Amino acid sequence: MAKKSVFLGVMAMVLWMTGPLSGSAADSLMLATTTSTDNTGLMDILAPELKKDTGIELKWTAIGTGKALEMGKNCDVDVLLVHAPAAEKKYVADGFGKDRTQVMYNDFVIIGPENDPAGLKDSSVLEAIRKLGAGKAAFVSRGDNSGTNKKEIFLWKEAGLAVPDKEKWYVQTGQGMIATISVATEKGGYTMTDRGTFIKFADNHGGNPPLKVLVENDPALFNQYSIIAVNPGTCKNAQYKLAKKFTDWMTSKKIQNLIGNFKLLNKKLYIPNAR
Repeated sequence: MAKKSVFLGVMAMVLWMTGPLSGSAADSLMLATTTSTDNTGLMDILAPELKKDTGIELKWTAIGTGKALEMGKNCDVDVLLVHAPAAEKKYVADGFGKDRTQVMYNDFVIIGPENDPAGLKDSSVLEAIRKLGAGKAAFVSRGDNSGTNKKEIFLWKEAGLAVPDKEKWYVQTGQGMIATISVATEKGGYTMTDRGTFIKFADNHGGNPPLKVLVENDPALFNQYSIIAVNPGTCKNAQYKLAKKFTDWMTSKKIQNLIGNFKLLNKKLYIPNAR
């Protein structure tokens, strides 16, 4: 009995000296993020740095922005890293999120086979969308209400066209970006992707991907990523203080530099722009 008391006393002293074990519920932050930040490997870079700097263990689910916002509404996560500004602003205005903070950006590009059967090369993005609407080649859409899918739908409307979701040449995968690019590759067709994921795709193919960037550098293709904390007034168990700490960390000079220096094929995947 005495030995047991001594053992418990020693363990209590150890716990008092070391503090809470890392990875406890109080130090764990649940994030819903886009497939792009996961596919590119950015989250695998950020998570261990966050743990080292703050003690917070980051756990994330990579899904389209539309589904990420729903996870926030359902109180399934504590914080979001997403890229659909109009939907994000509505989410905050409706009281589901707080402290929307810009952290980085890249751009969207339209990619397709090098022989370019639809003749998109060097077109503006709206000209390219109208050419795609002629149906001379397959266009593969994520069709999943992601930030990329939202942008694509916006572009069809801006080009004066209805979304061609009943056309045989318009293929909806309902999957993430890398999977969607793979389907476009198989079909010899086109798709729209964020540039970071395309660079990852190119890296997976040794720098010589089967699909090439054909439409780029159009202001309409700007792609902003922002962090939103889940509102604890709506979700009482949301880890708001940890979400705020995560936001402050992501916008710090150190992590903004880390994001800016994250490269594949010697190309930047994201440009930091925290304010």
